[in-house]
Amino acid sequence: MVEMPHLGVLENSDSRSPSINPPAASGQEIPARMPLRESLQVLIDLRWDDQIVVTSMGAAREWPRLCRHPLDFHYVPSTMGGSVPLALGLALAQPSREVLVCSGDGSLLMSLGCLVTVIDSGATNLTVVLIDNGVYEITGGQRTAASQTGVDFAGLAQAAGFPNVSQFRELSDWRVRAAQVLALPGPRFIWWQTQPERDDYLLDPPCPMAEQLARFRNKLGDGYEGRAVLELHG
Repeated sequence: MVEMPHLGVLENSDSRSPSINPPAASGQEIPARMPLRESLQVLIDLRWDDQIVVTSMGAAREWPRLCRHPLDFHYVPSTMGGSVPLALGLALAQPSREVLVCSGDGSLLMSLGCLVTVIDSGATNLTVVLIDNGVYEITGGQRTAASQTGVDFAGLAQAAGFPNVSQFRELSDWRVRAAQVLALPGPRFIWWQTQPERDDYLLDPPCPMAEQLARFRNKLGDGYEGRAVLELHG
């Protein structure tokens, strides 16, 4: 298949063996990291009206400042590593809807096995957006172990079996390619390398959890299974 330039992705005709372009080699110029708020805005602009969005950590702080939607579930307070499993449960319970989840790099490091679980589940209506800023932002900005060792999150997702894996370091590339990437067959794994928000570590719930859950369940309608997933986490 043809390489998609600037994406860090190669599409492969054999969905069991996706491939990705490696990160820049030592000595090559590394592009600046993406700003979080502007990167999220691209997702908001491309969002389908019936799409479920799950956010946690830094994304849960910024997303409701940009957009409010009854199918947004901002997982605050949350368990670190819990957002992808929660989103997977919703994807399985609501197979007619696309589900998008934004997870931090520190959170994913605490639950890397969830990537294998996503593939084993057979769910194809799920997009995982990894927001990698290299720090545990909401606890004060301590550096993650992955930032010290150069962990290749795209390679991890590829090895887990994700058929479409992409990597972005530049906002301009993300803006140009986002619609194309989000339209690829799922499940999808999108790795953003973003700037840490140095001056805004606080993570307050955007609204009371009971209010958020009531609005979310109501919008899900009579999808009992989706409500049951939220009961487990609510």
